[in-house]
Amino acid sequence: MNAEGYKSVADVAQEWGVSTRRVRDFCSCGRIAGAIREGRSWLIPSSVEKPIDGRTLVAREGVTLPPEEFMPQQNEARVTNEVKTMNEQVKGDEKRNLMGYCADIKVVDCTLRDGGLVNNFEFSDDFVKALYQANVASGVDYMEFGYRASKTMFNPAEFGKWKFTNEEDIRAVVGDNQTPLKIAVMADAGRCDYKTDILPKKDSVVDMIRVACYVHQIPLAIDMIEDAKAKGYEVTCNLMAVSKVSGSDLDAALQMVAKSPADVLYLVDSFGNFYPETITLLSKKYLAAMKGKQVGFHGHNNQQLAFANTIEACRMGVNYLDATVNGMGRGAGNCFSEMLLSFLKNPKYSVGAILNLIEKYVLDMKAKGMTWGYDVPYLITGIMNSHPRTAIKFIQDHRTDYAKFFTEIEEMI
Repeated sequence: MNAEGYKSVADVAQEWGVSTRRVRDFCSCGRIAGAIREGRSWLIPSSVEKPIDGRTLVAREGVTLPPEEFMPQQNEARVTNEVKTMNEQVKGDEKRNLMGYCADIKVVDCTLRDGGLVNNFEFSDDFVKALYQANVASGVDYMEFGYRASKTMFNPAEFGKWKFTNEEDIRAVVGDNQTPLKIAVMADAGRCDYKTDILPKKDSVVDMIRVACYVHQIPLAIDMIEDAKAKGYEVTCNLMAVSKVSGSDLDAALQMVAKSPADVLYLVDSFGNFYPETITLLSKKYLAAMKGKQVGFHGHNNQQLAFANTIEACRMGVNYLDATVNGMGRGAGNCFSEMLLSFLKNPKYSVGAILNLIEKYVLDMKAKGMTWGYDVPYLITGIMNSHPRTAIKFIQDHRTDYAKFFTEIEEMI
């Protein structure tokens, strides 16, 4: 039973003629005033009116059609006001012309870390060296070598070396890294002995520590950020699973990170749930919160939107853009490096070396059974804003009953 004065997501979806997922998107983005998060669902004020769909021409371009051709007369005033509000939101968003050269953009290759979630981080030494050389040749700005995971929590005998990114293993590939490419590793909050395992910068070839956390781990993440910054590193905060976070909680988290010494705050679409419209709004929110500091974006390809969402974030002024070779990554994978490098107009970027790497190494990895990329189960978890582990198991179990799986995930939400 709903609380007095409120409706359920299902009731509102039926009333507005949209999917329940679309209503949840409106709530997550703060588009429904007064919506209250309750567990995994939302309570929505009974009197609230449907927000205008920001993906439409009327919203993005401010085209006001005659009421009889667009919607009932009684809604004209409301729609006109919402179009005006949307226009004010997107006004100025065109400040970055993506057909031109944008010197501030940084491309971050995450192939070893995201791809390591597919093959247990067991890459050949030849591939890692070839990837490093291809990134250097392609003008990529950062290469993430993997996690700096705790050896007390994870047994090194059960994982490849890039789960731990030992200093000597990185140096075996890059030497002293006398190239413009910078080296990064990821430190996962709660899974890293950062006080001891992250060396002072003067003793390491690593340039950047990427601190990954969930909203409830922000205090720990800030301690990790302060530790890495004090040791001399560039530091990012990669805030995960924000599609599951209510607006007020997200606002509080962004304020906390903005006050920390983090150089970059990442908008992460952990479940491949976001549309470009959502990326527009969240990019603005993150940029405003960081007050002049940098913002990055990391997408997943559940709905085949990782590239589109990366470009939309870039258009909004987000500068740090993550990608992986051939989209390599757990489940549906990520934004394709070869697509992003081909799109960006900075003359230092080129794609030939990445294409050669795919031809020489990646095709063979796939032929030997390493699997990632779009598939229907990942689409379902994406649109349902769920972790891909259920889709991975669905595929491992050789199931093809997609409609039943859709219902199963829907009942979990």
